[in-house]
Amino acid sequence: QVDLVESGGGSVQAGGSLSLSCTASQYISKMYCVAWFRQAPGKEREGFAFIYTGSDFPLYDDSVKGRFTISQDIAKNTLYLQMNNLKPEDTAMYYCAVSDQYCTGGIFKYWGQGTQVTVSS
Repeated sequence: QVDLVESGGGSVQAGGSLSLSCTASQYISKMYCVAWFRQAPGKEREGFAFIYTGSDFPLYDDSVKGRFTISQDIAKNTLYLQMNNLKPEDTAMYYCAVSDQYCTGGIFKYWGQGTQVTVSS
């Protein structure tokens, strides 16, 4: 069992920045997929930033590419998300998740409790 705890959400005006963190309760093996998902009101949860533990090659959805950066500190069991140039459509509950399968198409077994990000125009 891996417990994940997100922090860093909040409210910001459009064009602003926020940073999220996700700390795992234990070491996550190499080549597991760690990711950020979000769910806006009335919409399905969507994954938008993925990276394999120990990798330097992230994957992004087009909606955040060039604005968001996913990174990790293996020694601290922590995943980060730097969000720049935020838009109102980025407003959602943000979750971190871990999969022991592929980033695309894999099943994410472990989830954080979520942190709210609200972007006002």
